[in-house]
Amino acid sequence: MSSIASDIYSSLGLTGAAQGAQDKKNDALGQADFLRLMTKQLQHQDPLKPMENSAFLGQLAQFSTVQGIQELNNQVQGFSAALGNDQVLRGAALVGHQVLVPSAKLALGAEGGASGAVAAPLAGSVTFTITDANGQKVHEFSVPAAKAGEVAFHWDGTDALGERLPAGSYGISADHVAGDGTATRLDTYVKGTVDSVTVGSGGLYLDLPGLGTVPLDYVLRVS
Repeated sequence: MSSIASDIYSSLGLTGAAQGAQDKKNDALGQADFLRLMTKQLQHQDPLKPMENSAFLGQLAQFSTVQGIQELNNQVQGFSAALGNDQVLRGAALVGHQVLVPSAKLALGAEGGASGAVAAPLAGSVTFTITDANGQKVHEFSVPAAKAGEVAFHWDGTDALGERLPAGSYGISADHVAGDGTATRLDTYVKGTVDSVTVGSGGLYLDLPGLGTVPLDYVLRVS
C-alpha cells in the first residue's frame, strides 16, 4: 500500500498546526507563572513601603482580563471565518436563479422579454420608457397602479412598431402619475439570472449578464 507523502500535508499547512498550537501554549503566561512573579515581587519589595493587598488583587484581575480578551479574540476570528464560508455557500446556491435587484438597465436575451417592478407611492399609472445604448427611446408602455405598493412590469422585447429588438442591454426609467396629475420618477428593480458569484473584500457579488455585478446585499427577491 502506498503512503501519502508528508509534504502534501506540509504544503497545506497541516503538519505544523498541532506543533504551532503547542508552541503557543508553551509561550502563554499561566497562573503558576504569575504566582512566581508575584512571589519574586514580594521578595524584592521595599520593606519600608510594602505593597498593599489591593495592588496584588488588581494585578491578578488585569492578568485574567487580558487572558480572557485573547481567548475571546480567537473565538471571534473563528466565528468570522465560519460566516465567510457560509456566505460563499449561500452565494453559490444562487447560481442559475433569478434575482430582483435595483437597476436602471434591462438585459434582453435572444428570446423572451425582461421584467421587474417598481414601488408606486399612490394609486395612478406608471409609464415605462425603454432606451437603447445611445439613449434613444425605442418603446414606451404604461401599467396601472391600483394602490400604493409594488407594481410589476414586463417588456416583450419589441419596439414601438412591434418588431423584435436585438439582444443586449437597454435602459429603463419609470414615471408615476397620480390621479391629480402629480408626476414622480421611480426607482426601477429588474430581474436578472445569476451567472456566477465573485468573492470580494466587501463580501459576495453576483454576476448578472447584461446588468453587471451587484453586491449580494442588493438582492430583494430570489425566484
